[in-house]
Amino acid sequence: MSEAGTKSEMPDTRGAGRRAPRYFADRFIDSIEWIAAIFVGVVAADVFISILLRYFFGISIPDSYDFGRLLLGILIFWGIGATSYRGTHITVDLLWANVGPAWQRIIDIFATLVLFFVVCVHTWTLYDKVAATRADNVLTFDLRLPTWPFFAIAWLGDAAAVLLIAVRTYRLIFRPDLMPSGYQIKPID
Repeated sequence: MSEAGTKSEMPDTRGAGRRAPRYFADRFIDSIEWIAAIFVGVVAADVFISILLRYFFGISIPDSYDFGRLLLGILIFWGIGATSYRGTHITVDLLWANVGPAWQRIIDIFATLVLFFVVCVHTWTLYDKVAATRADNVLTFDLRLPTWPFFAIAWLGDAAAVLLIAVRTYRLIFRPDLMPSGYQIKPID
């Protein structure tokens, strides 16, 4: 007769209820995605409220067109970061689908490096645009507010995209196990 609760009969609960370790990069990625999602809500609210006020009350929010345009730009640049890391943007993978796992991984790495280069150049030129907009003192139409802070927030989204693509590149090359769960990298033979 064995004694209840002996080591051999007790279930192994080590690791039970524990989550996988969260890296700083994962928290950063999540925060970028949340910021992009918040801007989606702000743009949707701006459009909805503007249409509602104009249709039912015949009034408009001052600079609603400028705000909508500038917020949409911010949304696009923050969205670039979120989609670039996750790889959920529109892709054409006719070649990729017809090659083996080793070539698929090489194509993924090459494509991510090209994307990294393009977004780095874009971020550099967008910084010039922010500086020029500030120097030229470009203002909104109705309220005469400076537009450069909107450009600067958009630039921050583009800079975040550079960081996220750098993390993606590192993980594709060295740590494919840390890629999002929907992404399946086959080992190179």
